[in-house]
Amino acid sequence: MSKGQGVAKFLNTSATTYYLEELIKKCTGNLFLVSPFVKVAPRLRDLIVERAASGVDVRLVYGKTSLSAAEVDWLRGVDSIKTSYCENLHAKCYLTEAGGVITSLNLYEFSQVNNYEMGVYFSRRSDPEIFENAFEEIKRILRVSHAVDLTGDDEEGDLVLAEAVYEKLTTSKLAKQVGVSTESISKSLVESGYLELREGRQFITEAGKAAGGEFKFSKRFGPYFLWPPSVGEQLKNDAR
Repeated sequence: MSKGQGVAKFLNTSATTYYLEELIKKCTGNLFLVSPFVKVAPRLRDLIVERAASGVDVRLVYGKTSLSAAEVDWLRGVDSIKTSYCENLHAKCYLTEAGGVITSLNLYEFSQVNNYEMGVYFSRRSDPEIFENAFEEIKRILRVSHAVDLTGDDEEGDLVLAEAVYEKLTTSKLAKQVGVSTESISKSLVESGYLELREGRQFITEAGKAAGGEFKFSKRFGPYFLWPPSVGEQLKNDAR
């Protein structure tokens, strides 16, 4: 895959569930849950409640049928989750400020356990066009949906998408992510134009900075570089 192309991933049933859980666990600003049918598994409920309690803006959009009494009771207990109903909803999309999953999987415990599902994961950083299109479609769905007041508070504010937060990796940890040696990943970073050699020393380039790379200096360990995980994904795909 050439530079500049996305690194969206195909997901089978188990991978879809895994990526959905990871999206929820790691979100820090926004969580959009779009699913016609809703009967949330206990593990996902706990993750959603924890994120909502931490200040994440959680929006749940459902359709087709009314919520069960059990789901209504659960949502009433988490008054920070904004719930909407879209009569003709058939899409299933789960999005955070960092990425998302478009899939056949409903937010329904039975589907996770019994059905064969497919999906695609995409990153805001590596797949910006897919991300923006998905976000715009979610906003459109929200505009044509009806807010469901489960708490007695129907106040609605402007929809603001948070900045994505990425945990950056040292070069050695980036090598582990890709599955190669530190020496090999350093060579790939130079070949890809993220680093350059001057008199045997490595320096970060403008391309490296644009990709999210950073130069750091530690009194204990000396100079080192930090990289977003997407750089490792890009190098892995370039090597294929």
